[in-house]
Amino acid sequence: MRKKVFEKTIKATIINIIVALCFTGAILLSIYLFLGAEIDEAVVTVSRYAITKEKKELPPTTISEDNVIENYPEYGTQYGTIEIPRIDVNLPLYYGDELNLLKTGIGQSPLGYFPGEGGSIILMGHNFVNMFRRFSELQKNDTITLKTTYGEYTYKIYDMQIVKETETDKLPIQDDKEILMVYTCYPFNNIGYATQRYVVYAELVK
Repeated sequence: MRKKVFEKTIKATIINIIVALCFTGAILLSIYLFLGAEIDEAVVTVSRYAITKEKKELPPTTISEDNVIENYPEYGTQYGTIEIPRIDVNLPLYYGDELNLLKTGIGQSPLGYFPGEGGSIILMGHNFVNMFRRFSELQKNDTITLKTTYGEYTYKIYDMQIVKETETDKLPIQDDKEILMVYTCYPFNNIGYATQRYVVYAELVK
């Protein structure tokens, strides 16, 4: 008799736990759907303050007439800004692709080249509301400007693609032409890990 009562108690407890978890999940999902933009903005604000405190003096970065950069930016530091007028983007540009950098601005992959070197440049950013959430509004011939500590470079968009994260051939590294590739997670309203990327391709025009 006691065994049956014990088993019923255990089953009832497990069911209560499952119901509580489902209820909590539903509440969290509702909060994100209604306050997702505000949460994103709060995270970015806090992270930007944390990284700002870590800034330190570095040797000036320069570039010669034959596109040779001296004193490359240190990994993890801001070396410029990215401006995309069409979607009102004006964000810090960091050398690096770590999570703490992408919370506050746009990161540059160390696999590619730097602006002005004449090769492929790969940038990435979150689809937060005040970052790349409006990426789908970009059109061909829109401009992207990278203002670095050693020069200003403007690129014109010529293509946009939705690719799988495994399609690395869609972000080719080449050294014969300066191509800017900027991507973010897709879909833009995705909750959880996204397996697709929205990539914008632009060529140097100024």
